[in-house]
Amino acid sequence: MDNATLIREFILVGFPQFHGLTMLFYSIVLLMYLLSLLGHSLIIFVVIIEPKLHMPMYYFLLNFSIAEICSTSAEVPKMLMNIILGKNTICFACCMAQFFTVFTMGAIEFLILTIMSFDRYVAICKPLLYKIIMTNQRSLHLALVAWTCGFIIVFSQAVVIWTFPYCKDNIINHFFCDVGPLLKLACANTNLIELIGLIYGATFMWGSFGLSLISYMYIIAAIIRISSATGRSKAFFTCASHLTVLIIFYTADMFMYLRPSTHGDPRLNKVISLVRTSFIPMLNPFIYTIRNSEFKTALRKITRSMLVL
Repeated sequence: MDNATLIREFILVGFPQFHGLTMLFYSIVLLMYLLSLLGHSLIIFVVIIEPKLHMPMYYFLLNFSIAEICSTSAEVPKMLMNIILGKNTICFACCMAQFFTVFTMGAIEFLILTIMSFDRYVAICKPLLYKIIMTNQRSLHLALVAWTCGFIIVFSQAVVIWTFPYCKDNIINHFFCDVGPLLKLACANTNLIELIGLIYGATFMWGSFGLSLISYMYIIAAIIRISSATGRSKAFFTCASHLTVLIIFYTADMFMYLRPSTHGDPRLNKVISLVRTSFIPMLNPFIYTIRNSEFKTALRKITRSMLVL
């Protein structure tokens, strides 16, 4: 280490197998990113503008959309810029900031999805107590807890990773500064931080996923007992959309991070990360809103108002 040169910038390998299809690949990723940005921005705009959507469920959805925009915007624009400019470098501080943003937003999304599951449980299983339990003040507190805990959980590990000396190759075999490829370049023993990250990840992911599943088990049982076919159908489709997002979201991240971070096939990891970064965020707004009559009514109302103006 005395004679080693510490790295000040990294090279992101990206997807060299797509070099012959650069424009096609660029166009698809750009389209997915823009659709994701449009969908989540639309959710944020409609929820803020329409008073009838000033309810806990939509407030949590707004927070989820903000976290999704921050997460995808920390990864995709840099990747697309590298493709356009043909320059794959990223400065050390930028790399660490990207890593911290992506994982913090991911942790916040896990927590918000869990809170949304609890909100749906109260709404369907305890409808008479819903307004007493899920007050606006409590919703605000729960959202603040999600953002604060997500920040703290990742920050403690990010500080350690930031202070590692990096003096090996500066080539990161990924399209963003993921933790596994990054730790492979550290000139230090990373076994402890990998073990801590694995324990954190397993506890955090399985804990939040388990709580969400328990909520939905009670929800499904309550839906089955609803006598009205219309009421049963409405409740089922509302919760089915949430459960779909939950399963897709957790499956991708559990596959990626519930194992030692420096292990696994880099090519497969990059493909799954791209799906998690581009395809799933593009899909989420449609899943949440396409069968949501309240949101569609609010959107039509706002659209008519803007057209009149």
